[in-house]
Amino acid sequence: MVCNRFFVCADRKGENGNMTIQIEQQMAKLKKSYTEEELESFVRLSDRWLRKNDNATFEAWADAMILQTLSLIDEEEPYWTFVAAQIYLEKLYDQFATRRGVGVEDVYKVFPEQLARYTEAGLYHDCLTTKYSELELVELASYLEQSRDELFTYIGLKTLMDRYVVRDYTKTPVELPQERWMVIAMTLMQDETENRLEKVRESYWAMSNLYMTVATPTLSNAGKTHGQLSSCFIDTVDDSLQSIYDTNTDVATLSKYGGGIGVYMGKIRSRGSSIKGFKGASSGVLPWIKQLNNTAVSVDQLGQRQGAIAVYLDVWHKDVFTFLDLRLNNGDERLRAHDIFTGLCLPDIFMEAVEARGEWHLFDPHEVREVMGFSLEDCYDEQKGQGSFRDKYASCIANPLLSREVVPAIDIMKRIMRSQLETGVPFMFYRDEVNRMNPNKHEGMIYSSNLCTEIFQNMSPTQFESITLEDDVIVTRRKPGDFVVCNLSSVNLGKAVPAGVLERLIPIQVRMLDNVIALNTIPVKQAERTNARYRGIGLGTFGWHHLLALKEIQWESDEAVDYADKLYEHIAYLTIRASSALAREKGAYPLFEGSDWQTGAYFDKRSYNSDKWQALRADVANYGMRNGYVMAVAPNSSTSILAGSTATIDPIFQKSYSEEKKDYKIPVTVPDLSPVTTWYYKSAYFIDQNWTIKQNAARARHIDQGISLNLYVQNTIQAKDLLALHLNAWASGVKTTYYVRSTSVELLECESCAS
Repeated sequence: MVCNRFFVCADRKGENGNMTIQIEQQMAKLKKSYTEEELESFVRLSDRWLRKNDNATFEAWADAMILQTLSLIDEEEPYWTFVAAQIYLEKLYDQFATRRGVGVEDVYKVFPEQLARYTEAGLYHDCLTTKYSELELVELASYLEQSRDELFTYIGLKTLMDRYVVRDYTKTPVELPQERWMVIAMTLMQDETENRLEKVRESYWAMSNLYMTVATPTLSNAGKTHGQLSSCFIDTVDDSLQSIYDTNTDVATLSKYGGGIGVYMGKIRSRGSSIKGFKGASSGVLPWIKQLNNTAVSVDQLGQRQGAIAVYLDVWHKDVFTFLDLRLNNGDERLRAHDIFTGLCLPDIFMEAVEARGEWHLFDPHEVREVMGFSLEDCYDEQKGQGSFRDKYASCIANPLLSREVVPAIDIMKRIMRSQLETGVPFMFYRDEVNRMNPNKHEGMIYSSNLCTEIFQNMSPTQFESITLEDDVIVTRRKPGDFVVCNLSSVNLGKAVPAGVLERLIPIQVRMLDNVIALNTIPVKQAERTNARYRGIGLGTFGWHHLLALKEIQWESDEAVDYADKLYEHIAYLTIRASSALAREKGAYPLFEGSDWQTGAYFDKRSYNSDKWQALRADVANYGMRNGYVMAVAPNSSTSILAGSTATIDPIFQKSYSEEKKDYKIPVTVPDLSPVTTWYYKSAYFIDQNWTIKQNAARARHIDQGISLNLYVQNTIQAKDLLALHLNAWASGVKTTYYVRSTSVELLECESCAS
């Protein structure tokens, strides 16, 4: 027998009997999950190592075996990642048992004592011990399921332990995986009044089974004494020096706490515009973007990673060509901002001009306000093919008093595509479609998106009013605008759908997200106010390609498009129903009256005519919605790795690869890779992207906000083919596209929105 031979080998090391017992126990556990043939190569590697290391510890053996096991991972034997994870777990249990003064089998049983100890040490927030009684903590400890640690792949477990669990002041982990899930659940449910422990248990169930993930800030900061829980923030800069510098301060403050930032700068006057009547005085948007670039680099989130900021500008703005060249690697460095991500706001009429090879007029937004008496950026086309934006744009063209630059629209598009193939950006934001589908248009409009192009909520600039000296205190007064906050969480489709748990999962997930709003302390007050007014959340998904492979559905097929339509309609139904049920329990969001939710226009626009939808429509009208925005699909790059699935709604890069960390590489294969699923894991770079667009057009109908939609292209793609993809995306009703990922471009992932 393989394992018997191994034990004989281990017994030869009789000088360390405890180590022998530990190795025997580890092998017995592995034998329950894997055949002797599968473990044969592992035993041979271990045997050779033991012969060479006479005085080794169990920890040294575990480290060596993890490395050896990882070296065995490939497309034919992907299960080695779970073997490595199990060995790593035993090493963790051994370390934690020693530190906690208990046996390995009891490491989770002392959870209440650990909470008390580390709360006193200042690592945990005292809400965990003051809002829960000793008896409740004992009961919560009994909910911990140690066996769920075995759901992790090695890289998932390593990611959680390296980046997210609580560490002491020497940077030593003091939390095990199941404890992290429980602490998050306890934090989010601390103020629930009815059946609180059951809600904690449900939240723990959802996370510990990897059916869902919370956003990175929540995953990192819940239960701790510092940090906030929201993912991204979006600000609107007014055309004044005060607003520009106030925004920079707010952006720095939020970046410090780990938030990703989106900034709309379309209201700022262009280069050469007048200032107080002096013509040609303005230097345009470039200096202020470079200032934000410096903020992103300087405010580096305690040295963990630099800040991440996306800046959006309208395609009719006179500075658009300078803007499109910001990240290029050649040209005048004084005109570059390499650490800023760019997004372009595109009206329908521009895309029509590109398609028709027509001309395009560039204006200065300040001059438009002065001459025309309106702000062009404050308008959008209320219907396809007609509306206030194109009417006002036409009136600007007709006014001879307005200065402008006239260029072929296709020339701008060429510059867009050149930048995308070299740098991956700009992101494309189709502003008319976004605003047409905005359920809260009665309270404002949406100018741009966030760092990952999936958040669309009402925006407006904060207005400076006065600064006075009162009782020897300087008092600044500002009228708050809508400063968007996004609170994210995502369903793991690859696990939750096959398990049939969506009906149970989504209600607790929506409750968790809503509680983030109540618990979060945001250091920028206008953001805190906006968060409370709209109570916007973004329930999303990841693991789409994983799910298709399990269902044996080809990516490039009508079956995949139809499945996307039906699945996301079901998720939308459950999410809206959960938010409405919360409204019945806790009250609707303050701006519900007059919204598309209240009038029923939300359901009409999406043709939700079935009996169940009509019944839900009636419930929403009667009880309201707890959340003004409910769904958004984020990139989920890091947390999809943690949960052992594929990222967001994207196809995979390749079936096997090495995930690079700071000082090592970890081999990874796609989830549930087998002789059956392998045929359904086609690389993104070999998939016809028109099928991806088709899928997203189908699912976009059911998502009130947006989707982080990447386009994957070969670096040899012809301009006409990339142009055709953009035109197809726009014509299909896709609201945004994220990166254009060329095979020649390495791109930075947004970690703030990972959920």
